Amino acid sequence: MTGKNGQLAASLVEAAALVPGVELVTVGRPEFELTDAASVTETILAQLPDIVVSAAAYTSVDRAEFQQDLAYEINVTGAALVAEAAAMLGVPVIHLSTDYVFSGTSSAPYREDDEPGPKTFYGYSKLRGEHAVAGANPLHVILRTSWVYSPFGHNFARTMLRLAKERETIDIVADQWGNPTSALALAAAVMMVSTHPGRTIPSIYHVAGTGETNWANLARYIFQVSRAYGGPSANVRDITTAEYRTPAPRPLHSALCCDKFESVFDWRAPPWQESVETVVRRIIAEEYGHVDPEESEHLQ
Repeated sequence: MTGKNGQLAASLVEAAALVPGVELVTVGRPEFELTDAASVTETILAQLPDIVVSAAAYTSVDRAEFQQDLAYEINVTGAALVAEAAAMLGVPVIHLSTDYVFSGTSSAPYREDDEPGPKTFYGYSKLRGEHAVAGANPLHVILRTSWVYSPFGHNFARTMLRLAKERETIDIVADQWGNPTSALALAAAVMMVSTHPGRTIPSIYHVAGTGETNWANLARYIFQVSRAYGGPSANVRDITTAEYRTPAPRPLHSALCCDKFESVFDWRAPPWQESVETVVRRIIAEEYGHVDPEESEHLQ
C-alpha cells in the first residue's frame, strides 16, 4: 500500500491483521516518494505484491489551488507511476479517489457514470489521476469516497473534539451535504475488493458511509456521542458556505450512490451514525483511558 501515515493506512493495518494469510506492506516517505519515478518503481517492484493499493496523494484542497504543479505531479503523474509498477508485475491496482471529481451541484447522489465536473484543482488532479491510472494498468479498481474520518491522524471528528475543549460554541457550515465515511469502513471495503475476483475487472465504484448529512449536524452527532461517553462537547451554530470562505470552493451536495459496489460485493458501509459512534468511542477511550459502556444508553 502506498502511504503509511494516513487514516486509511492505519485502518488497513488493523483490518489486514484480522485476515489470516494477508500480509500488508505500507510504503511511504522517505524511501518512497511519488515525485520520484525511480523511487516509486523500485520500491513497489521490490515488494513483489499480489495487489497494490494506491492511497498516497496530495490531499490539501485549499493548498492545491496555490501548489498546482505539485498537486498534479503527485495525484496524476505519481498515481500513474504506481499503476505502471503494478502493471509491470501483472497485478491489479486499487486507487483511491474522491467526491471532489464532481461539481457538487446535483440534487441526487452521484453515480459512477455521472459526468464529472470538478470545481477545484484538487478535484481536477484527482480526476486526471483516475484517467492516468486507468491508462497505465488495465487491472484497475478506482474507489471514490468522501468525508473521511477515523480514530487516527487529523480529521473532522478529532478536530471537533479538540475544539470542544477550547470553545463553548463552534461555527460549522450547514449547507454542504455528503456522506461521512469512516476509514475503518473504507478499509473493510478495500480488503473486500483485494480478495474478490472482481479486482481484475476495470471498474469505478463509490464507497461511502450510508446516509447523508451536513457538516453542522455531523458535528452535533459527534458531540452527542462524546457526551454519552464522558468526552468533551460544544454547541454548534449553523453558518453558510458564504460565511466561511475558503480558497477552494466546496461542493454543496456531493453525496455518492454506492449501489454498484453493493451489487458486486454484497456489502454496504454502515449508517454514518453507527460509524461515528465507533470512531468517537475509540477517540474518547484513547484520550481519557476508559469509556463507561453503560453511558451508551444515553444515545438516541
